[in-house]
Amino acid sequence: MVKTPIRNLTLAEFLQLPETEPASEYINGEIIQKPMPQGKHSRLQLHSANVINHVVEPQKIALAFPELRCTFGDRSIVPDVAIFAWGRIPVDEKGNIANVFNTYPDWTIEILSPQQSTIKVTRNILHCLNHGTSLGWLIDPEEYNVLVYPHNQQPIFLENEQDILPVPELVGDLQLTLGQLFDCLKL
Repeated sequence: MVKTPIRNLTLAEFLQLPETEPASEYINGEIIQKPMPQGKHSRLQLHSANVINHVVEPQKIALAFPELRCTFGDRSIVPDVAIFAWGRIPVDEKGNIANVFNTYPDWTIEILSPQQSTIKVTRNILHCLNHGTSLGWLIDPEEYNVLVYPHNQQPIFLENEQDILPVPELVGDLQLTLGQLFDCLKL
């Protein structure tokens, strides 16, 4: 993540700025640009969102959104995958999915990029958990492991292919092992 040297802005001022590529986040009064996603990151992001949506979307339980700006608790962050319970998805006046999400995700997934600070990414997961998110995953594609952050519980470290990844109650029947998650990286 790259800190942009700019005068201190308010959250409202930050939200008026044009979007950047890759996305910038507003954290503790600072603008921090996320690293450009690379191959493993991009593949895991798409795969995890697709696997989740395959289970939850047909039953209108939830939706997984890649790279969605979520603004809440005096921050504006862009989780790699943000999952929202169906009834919490913001809608516009026509009943369509809104463009602006001024709320926390129900489940957040972050995927480490090379040279990305684990602490900074964990800080975003903890911010989500402190504002209502029920579960966070921190996926490390280089080490083939996942740190799971359940709300109000100790983190869980998963490193074995047969380990079943915990998911929030809202997604019901989704069962995914660590091996299945990382299989998407193999051609």
